[in-house]
Amino acid sequence: MTKNRIKILIVDDEEGILDVTESYFQRKGYEVYTAPNGVEAMDVISQVDIGCCFTDINMPRMDGLELAERIREKDSTLPVVVMTGFPSLENSIQTIKNGVVDYLIKPVNLEQMELTLTRILRERELFVENLILKEEVERQERLKKLNRELIERIDEVNTLNRVMEDFENSDSIYNIFNKVVELGLDVLKSDQVFFHIYPESDQSLIHVASQHKQGEPVIDSMAFSPDVPDQVKAFIMDVIEKDNQPCLVSRESSRQDLPDGIVSFMVSPLKIKEKTFGVASAFIFQGERSFSEKEIYYMSFITQKAASAIENIILYENISENLFGTLYAFVAALEVRDAYTRQHSTRVAKVADLIGRAMGCSEEELNVIDVAGRLHDIGKIGIRDEILLKPGRLTKEEYEKIKEHPAIGADIVGKLGLWDKEQVIIRHHHERYDGKGYPDGLAGDKIPRLARILSVADAFDAMASDRAYREKMEISKVVNVIRQCSGTQFDPEVVEAFLSTVDEISLADF
Repeated sequence: MTKNRIKILIVDDEEGILDVTESYFQRKGYEVYTAPNGVEAMDVISQVDIGCCFTDINMPRMDGLELAERIREKDSTLPVVVMTGFPSLENSIQTIKNGVVDYLIKPVNLEQMELTLTRILRERELFVENLILKEEVERQERLKKLNRELIERIDEVNTLNRVMEDFENSDSIYNIFNKVVELGLDVLKSDQVFFHIYPESDQSLIHVASQHKQGEPVIDSMAFSPDVPDQVKAFIMDVIEKDNQPCLVSRESSRQDLPDGIVSFMVSPLKIKEKTFGVASAFIFQGERSFSEKEIYYMSFITQKAASAIENIILYENISENLFGTLYAFVAALEVRDAYTRQHSTRVAKVADLIGRAMGCSEEELNVIDVAGRLHDIGKIGIRDEILLKPGRLTKEEYEKIKEHPAIGADIVGKLGLWDKEQVIIRHHHERYDGKGYPDGLAGDKIPRLARILSVADAFDAMASDRAYREKMEISKVVNVIRQCSGTQFDPEVVEAFLSTVDEISLADF
């Protein structure tokens, strides 16, 4: 801290003392402010960053002791030096109480006053540095605490997200049972986890999944494992039959004796529509650790999300069955109006399945092809009967109207929000490999692979079946046409797969 940056305040009701002191310290390079009483001194302090204040005690309006107290309340780091011509024990005691750092007797030697100022400023600088250091240490401790809390919170959020993601990817109820015990083992650091379903009809526990620290999941239909004590089984049943809420038991907190070998265990019912569907139980067999309240919160979250996943699977299966039934009924109603296209969609789905298998499609892709094949012409619902059932050739305008059916069909299926992949195939099953198809004029690999498969299957059935405007073609001729259109209308790879499976097509369907 250099002198030209230090601002000092001299407070005295004697104008002569103010003038002499101000002149002396200005010559020494200090920036000096003066005030005749405590009130005006506080005005200066409120506007200027004062480094040290020298004040007389006896002054009008506000004396030096009251000024020192006001300064301490405003800024405890600002040093105050009292100057008085009437020293007394009472004043000395009061100056200490008011936070005064030094006490000078008038008449004050200006050189001594400067030495006092130098010492006080050095002490203040050290005090401020220590204060800043202390505040920094406290701030660092607060930051460490916040970081620990933040890390714990992030870990908690990551754990909850992982639980949700795992159940979102579960495609069967038995897979969900396994996820419950797997997550219970990993998230809770358990030694063993069980999941039992609870048939309300006979109020029993049926063991469907379990896993221990070193083992793999076990699924069976045995009754409660014989190595689980009857006392624990009775406790689990008691939880279900009473409050049916998650419950934690440890050896140190339990009033009842735990079976030998069990340090801590928890029970978390899995409820669907407020009824107990099953129950998860987790165990610690050794060590000093017991399950915590946070861990029972995790287990409760796991069973809640498992319940939601089970409900979603049941709901999805019901919705899917109903929607499939409704849409297939639409297609059947559409085809029954035209004797020539009856069962067309079913046959197309069968042929597409054969081609897909020859091309190594996965079971999921084959399921998509099956649904898309059965629904590929559902868009014809939006085409007028006089065009759709016209016995002769279509006019250009009528043909353009017919060409709208893939987009209409995709729109119908898309609005259901369930079959995105099927929607894409339905829209593009009339695209051509050379880009001259409809509705979007896609070419080559830009056409979805499964749509290219459906295109060949649809064309095969159309040529091999009677139509109002022509008789069906012989199978051998149909095969030749498809072979000739390889690379133009059809994907060569799909044509090759079709040719390898054509002998498997049931001619009885045509």
